[in-house]
Amino acid sequence: MMDTPSHDSDQTPAEEPKADPKDSPKVDTANPGKRKRLLLIFAAVLVVIAVLYFVYDALVLSKRVTTDNAYVAAETAQVMPLVSGQVIAVTVSNTQTVKRGQVLMRLDDADLQIAVAQAEADLAGAERRYGQTAATGDALQAQANARSADIGAARAQLLLAQGNLDRAQIDYQRRQALVAAGAVSGDEVTAATNALRTARANVAIAQAGIAQATATRASALEDRAANTALTRGTTRDNAPEVLAARAKLRQARLDLSRAVVRAPIDGVISQRNVQIGQRLAPGTAAMVIVPVDQLYVDANYKEGQLQHVRVGQHATLISDLHGDDVVYHGRVVGLAGGTGASSALIPAQNATGNWIKVVQRLPVRIALDPKELRDHPLRVGLSMDAEIDISGDR
Repeated sequence: MMDTPSHDSDQTPAEEPKADPKDSPKVDTANPGKRKRLLLIFAAVLVVIAVLYFVYDALVLSKRVTTDNAYVAAETAQVMPLVSGQVIAVTVSNTQTVKRGQVLMRLDDADLQIAVAQAEADLAGAERRYGQTAATGDALQAQANARSADIGAARAQLLLAQGNLDRAQIDYQRRQALVAAGAVSGDEVTAATNALRTARANVAIAQAGIAQATATRASALEDRAANTALTRGTTRDNAPEVLAARAKLRQARLDLSRAVVRAPIDGVISQRNVQIGQRLAPGTAAMVIVPVDQLYVDANYKEGQLQHVRVGQHATLISDLHGDDVVYHGRVVGLAGGTGASSALIPAQNATGNWIKVVQRLPVRIALDPKELRDHPLRVGLSMDAEIDISGDR
């Protein structure tokens, strides 16, 4: 049996295919020490930033409280007539700047002029009545003096009548004594009797005259006293009736002056809602004057920010109108007496079972520098960013 020749020795081994460099795994040639240094630098930078922020917070942020919930406000002046009347002229319009005392509008004053004339007549009448009362007092005093003279005359008349009575009494007694002897006639006795009766009557009349004169004098003195009570301690200038009439005249003149409505303060006209021909009643709002040089800011801070806020602390403010280029400086002048929610028309019902706590805000009033307001004017309602320096309270 023939051996099959072996070709193992003669055959060349098959070549293995070459590996594609693209398919071979990448070998990381980065330096581990460099990566470690980069990580350490990054960590150090983070630490430095954290430290700087902590320092900034401790030195700056913790000493200031800020809010962007702040708005410009002002104590505006409501312009309204104090007397009723028809508008005959309006001299201003919205956005117009006015000065204190400037004429804003005029009302028809015809009725008011009539009232002034009537008050002047009433004053003149009161002064004349006072003069008449004073003159009447002098006349009553003269009458009292005349009644005193009448009393003297009546007394003299009584003395005369008393003397006539005595003489008639004597004549009557003499004739009565001669009647029995027949020395006098009956006619003489009758005449003596009549004379005696007449003398007695005259005495009675004289006595009545004295009583009447005394009563008349007493009445005159009472009238004089009553008249004196009306004028005692007064003159034409300070008599009550004269003062009342003079006050009515001043009121009438004041009402007449109020027919011309003037600006109570300096500012800018806003909300003008009055037209010529319109009849206004006292207290009707005609327009509003905004004092743009006396503005302030109401900054609504969260309740957790107000622990160290005090009156008198300084503040810096930035308006959305002028941007960051204009910084206003102010001072805290007060904190509101209640939060905005407490003064709402429909207050929160916090006593219900589904209550959810809401952080409240309290308005803080900040007065602005008038010079800065003149240089960079603001208007009521504009938004502001407010920052209060509370470092002095810590």
